[in-house]
Amino acid sequence: MKKRTSLLALTIAITFVGGIITGVALFTNKTSDKTITIGKSPKSAIRPGTKQLPKVEKASSKVVIGYVQDFRDPNVVDYSKLTHVIFSFAHPTKDGGILLNSDAALKNLRTVVADAKKADTKVMLAVGGWFHINGGESYEYFKTAISNPESRTKLVNELTSIADREHLDGIDIDFEHPHSQADAENLAAFAKELSGQLHPKNKELSIAVYSKIHAVTLTEIGFVVYEPSMFQDVDHVNIMAYDGQWDDGYHAANLSPYPFTEKIVNYWADLFDKNNLAKEKLVLGVPFYAQPKDPKVKQVSYGAIVNMDSANAAKDTVSMNGTTYYYNGDATIKKKTNLALEHGFGGMMIWELGLDSQGSHSLTGAIFTTIKNSNYETQKYYTVKKN
Repeated sequence: MKKRTSLLALTIAITFVGGIITGVALFTNKTSDKTITIGKSPKSAIRPGTKQLPKVEKASSKVVIGYVQDFRDPNVVDYSKLTHVIFSFAHPTKDGGILLNSDAALKNLRTVVADAKKADTKVMLAVGGWFHINGGESYEYFKTAISNPESRTKLVNELTSIADREHLDGIDIDFEHPHSQADAENLAAFAKELSGQLHPKNKELSIAVYSKIHAVTLTEIGFVVYEPSMFQDVDHVNIMAYDGQWDDGYHAANLSPYPFTEKIVNYWADLFDKNNLAKEKLVLGVPFYAQPKDPKVKQVSYGAIVNMDSANAAKDTVSMNGTTYYYNGDATIKKKTNLALEHGFGGMMIWELGLDSQGSHSLTGAIFTTIKNSNYETQKYYTVKKN
């Protein structure tokens, strides 16, 4: 029994050693003919070299911000060509509360939010505007609310609350217009406090500002006052570069001509340079409506002008309803967009989306395409920057 066991063990041992030799031979035949030397391994074998991952940062991008009024059908908005939609307006009360026009306005706001999210477009809520829901101009309501620390804080809290509750991406301040240094300081305090609430929540803050340029003399207007330090607390400064028809009497042709806009762009670019502010915050506003030569006649939308004759898209004036209308056509809007880009502005702002034409003559589309064909994109995502 022991002898058989020893013989069996010897047979197993020989078979095992033979298997190893055969395996090495097969491995050697399957590898290259180079001699494999056992010794110190190269560094690459011990710790494979790793390439540094590309830096992930926001690509150079420009905003296309469009205001939409609360009574508009949300379906008229082409969210795909916008980075931001600003729903207008919430109305401040003197004690720091806010009011919406109706339940229908709230319903429209929620529809805008839902539709915009599908296109990865941000939605903000504007507070203020020219007219107040309770009648008259909103100036006195807004001024009173932000002049008192208690009502100012209440307004900040109300706006932050609705931004959270309605899943908004930020708030837009539309105080028209600060007329004194006291107004400017109160507005700056309001912006700082609101910024302190919104920015930790990754929400944005923008502000609509008067052009500060007289449409006739092309000189600085002094009756509207801003505290430059305020602009450090906002993400976008939406310049209302229109409504010049009211300067020095009524002249409809001064609605928003190119030389007027050019002066506005230079003024704000210089102001931001002098105060070491980022010009990327500046957003140039353009009108999507036409001003009648006869002040007794109502304004009309750019869309209505194009619907009458598509050739009007290439013009800046048209005769309708027994009067002449002045507006910005396709070529002028593209020229203004390039002007903003050349001066380092952050993008373009539209008043108002419900006034645009649908289809190939859309001014929103003209802005979007002009930016796309430049060295910039209307990026909505963080992208990997290529070296």
